[in-house]
Amino acid sequence: MERDWAANHPLFAGVDEKLLEAALSAAEALSFPKGETIYTQGRFRRCLGVLIEGRVRVEKGALSMSVLKTGDLFGAAALFSGGADYPTTLTAQTACRILLIPQEGVRRLIREDGGFAERYVTYLSGRIRFLTGRLGALSAASAEGRLAQYLLANCGEDGALTLSSAQLCRRIGVGRATLYRAFEALEGEGAIAREGKTIRVTGREKLRAALNGRASHP
Repeated sequence: MERDWAANHPLFAGVDEKLLEAALSAAEALSFPKGETIYTQGRFRRCLGVLIEGRVRVEKGALSMSVLKTGDLFGAAALFSGGADYPTTLTAQTACRILLIPQEGVRRLIREDGGFAERYVTYLSGRIRFLTGRLGALSAASAEGRLAQYLLANCGEDGALTLSSAQLCRRIGVGRATLYRAFEALEGEGAIAREGKTIRVTGREKLRAALNGRASHP
């Protein structure tokens, strides 16, 4: 079933059926419960991953980089690099299911299907642009901006997130006093409300304004 799902993914569109079947013959489908770590710096697979179901949080050290959603790809950074470490940590934000396509399968597709090779290079180019912009935004962002980005990416459908201040400090890369000032600023703008360890988004547009640097406190 997972291989059939992958065959309908835009990256594999148009690939000859027999070639795709051969390339996916060693692919492995895995399930992860909410909160389980999928990849770390020292524990990863040289595979191209496809997120079939769920959401996955991507973190670089203390910083939250992005949230992967159904259909998103991951693992390209380790597929052909030969490096001993993986650059980010992937954690299941919800229960999720992934398909891991081994390096040799991807290599065969690149070698034998020019259309796939072009789409894969296009995907890599897009990731480079995204990550370059993301790192630049994080380095320049105010504390409110970092907090706003994290909340927009990680709050559930009900707009709530339960997390300790210490955990949140690590994830957005700020100190506790700076975090509290950011809380006060966003609460003052009506973007969030807090109750204990629970943060509730009350104004998404106001959070987006803070993310774009229009909040009033550095």
